Amino acid sequence: MIEMPAEVSAQAPAAREAPQERAQRRTAPIVPAGNVAGRALILVIAIMTFLSCLTLGAVSLVRDTASVWQNQIAREATIQIKPSDGLDMEAALADAAAIAGNFPGVKAVRIVDREATARLLEPWLGSGLNIDELPVPRLVVVTIDQSSPPDFPALRAALAGKIQGLSLDDHRTWVDRLVTMARTTVMLGIAVLVLMLSATVLTVVFATRGAMAGNGHIIEVLHFVGAEAKFIATEFRRHFLLIGMKGAAAGGAAAIVVFVTFSFWSARNLATPQADQATALFGNFAIGATGYAGVALIVLVIGALTAATSHFTVVAYLNDLEFRQPDG
Repeated sequence: MIEMPAEVSAQAPAAREAPQERAQRRTAPIVPAGNVAGRALILVIAIMTFLSCLTLGAVSLVRDTASVWQNQIAREATIQIKPSDGLDMEAALADAAAIAGNFPGVKAVRIVDREATARLLEPWLGSGLNIDELPVPRLVVVTIDQSSPPDFPALRAALAGKIQGLSLDDHRTWVDRLVTMARTTVMLGIAVLVLMLSATVLTVVFATRGAMAGNGHIIEVLHFVGAEAKFIATEFRRHFLLIGMKGAAAGGAAAIVVFVTFSFWSARNLATPQADQATALFGNFAIGATGYAGVALIVLVIGALTAATSHFTVVAYLNDLEFRQPDG
């Protein structure tokens, strides 16, 4: 039996492991994972996703609040009676309520009493106000049947013929302004969202070119020995898809935390004056299921844009490399 020398037997495991190591080297990714550029790109994508989600949430909040305002304003009209010499205000209010209540298209009428009128003026004139000492107009709130609204010119003429110093406000001007404001805000939000997505695409283009510049010799060798552009582009697409999804998921999660925090704060402070004003302007800061679905959609879109952008950038680079390659 021939005994193998010790140094040869010591080298045998290394020789047996060499094919496995070579196989591992062959399956190593073209683009190194976890480098500094990759971490920086994840942070940039997370920030852009966070801002995009905040923009989407703000647009959704304004749109929903404007819709609530529009519905509330559109279903009510206001009769205002100004005090004058010899006018019995209480009788005038009752007459106006009776005329409006019997008019087609009116569902209900409500006279705003003295106490409610004083509360309406309290933020400006203070508490303990005696409205009899001031020429304060009195109001009658008319609830409208939105499916069959009344003929406002005819109602206005019927009221003005019976009561002096009366005016009817159907809030059409406010509704038109509100609709215009909501549409403008939505269009601005969409424009900002498009700009952020465009900035994300450009960032990925520069990151892809930087990664290709750092691995240019490997890409050229693979390309010239016959590796298909699809294979190389797939490697880059997989790498940047992972980066994009990590960054987008982090940014989307941060945006959801902000939305949940504001909603929780609004729910906990409903009785405070600050919360009352904020709720009157922006609702309860809840973007709803549609808003959260939009956040998830933005995360998926940014991940897909990152992968697609890197893919087309690599294909364009390889096509240019093929074009610059000398013939023969």
